Amino acid sequence: MIELNNVAMSYGGRALFENVSLLLPEGSFHFLTGPSGAGKTTLLKLCSLQLKASTGQVKLLGRPTDDLDRNQVAAFRRQIGVVHQDSRFVDHLSVQENVLLPLAVSHKATTDANDVSDLLGWVGLDHVAARMPPELSGGERQRAALARAIIQSPEIILADEPTGNVDWDMSLRLLDLLIELNRLGKTVLCATHDLNLIRQAKSRIPVRVLRIRDGGVTAAGADL
Repeated sequence: MIELNNVAMSYGGRALFENVSLLLPEGSFHFLTGPSGAGKTTLLKLCSLQLKASTGQVKLLGRPTDDLDRNQVAAFRRQIGVVHQDSRFVDHLSVQENVLLPLAVSHKATTDANDVSDLLGWVGLDHVAARMPPELSGGERQRAALARAIIQSPEIILADEPTGNVDWDMSLRLLDLLIELNRLGKTVLCATHDLNLIRQAKSRIPVRVLRIRDGGVTAAGADL
């Protein structure tokens, strides 16, 4: 599903990480942890094709991505749902309109209104569909971001510190949603610094934990 082969990423001549090789099989759930600045967000951007590796190869859905043209990249991105820590909403559009934005950007026909309502209901936001993003709480914003990420039924979910700005109860609620998506067959890669969240997930489903630090990525120990 996601495969990195000897991938390196450099900025301004400085290597952030190098010789990274990973395989995230279809339907797997992975956490990515490590200190701030180690490259968690950069690695997620490589997996979502927002960045191109300095060296090495990134494969998605069994296809090498280094020679994709612009239209092919756009097609691949429709198979990837991304949840950003800062949500990145358009503040003058309603929650429902923000959730529908990926469909407008990809020029796909608007999905049925009942489908949107069902999706917002699934994340517990059907009652705020007409509100503007600034009116939402932190937890509501993250759940809306998750709804927007999956509006196109992607095969891969990438979440960058999705619980970083919410309390523990909301963290568990967001985890519940990610676990449900994984049980539906989605591949999930979630960057987080919250070891308690990782422990909670490990108690419920098979989870692999990856640690990025000192320029490399390794499998974390079972002590998490």
